[in-house]
Amino acid sequence: MKTDMSLQLLAFLGGQEIIILLLIVVFLFGAKKLPKLARGLGQAQGEFKKARNEMKSETEDSTEDSAEDSSGKS
Repeated sequence: MKTDMSLQLLAFLGGQEIIILLLIVVFLFGAKKLPKLARGLGQAQGEFKKARNEMKSETEDSTEDSAEDSSGKS
């Protein structure tokens, strides 16, 4: 699902637009802060992925428990 959204975004952005966006980011944050910014974004993405996986796991566990409860009662 995420790759579909990324591909759609890239379909609307050409090479010139991407370069302009990169120049704006460099201008706003400065070249020295970009690695730190990228590292922070990567860590945040990892945390979101970890939380998503935990929620998915808990949902699957509760679904399995509900299925076992309903099959045990019948």
